[in-house]
Amino acid sequence: LEGHLATYRRNRELLLEALPAMGLEKIAPPDGAFYIWADVGALTDDSLGFCKQLLQDTGVATAPGIDFDPVDGHRFIRMSFAVSTPEIEDAIRRMIPWFATARAAAGA
Repeated sequence: LEGHLATYRRNRELLLEALPAMGLEKIAPPDGAFYIWADVGALTDDSLGFCKQLLQDTGVATAPGIDFDPVDGHRFIRMSFAVSTPEIEDAIRRMIPWFATARAAAGA
C-alpha cells in the first residue's frame, strides 16, 4: 500500500508540474483524491468532445467533467494519476504538443 501511495504522490507531482505548461493552470487541489480536476474552459465548452479528441489524437484517456458535474462540467476534465509513473510520463509527453495545438487553435 505504501508503495502505491508513493507512486501516486510522484505521479501527482509530475502532472502538477506539467499542467501549467499545457495551459491548464486552473485546477482543483488533488487533496485525498487520485485525480486532477482541470478547467479547460479557455479551450472548449464541450468536455466530452474534448476528451474524445484527446483520446483519438494521443491515446491518452481522460474523463469529461460533464460526467461528474452536469452544471459546469462542460468546461472541466478529470485526469487520474492512479497508474504507473512511466504511464504518466508517457501521457505528459503525448499531451504537451497536443495542448499546444489546442491552445493555438483556441487563441488561448
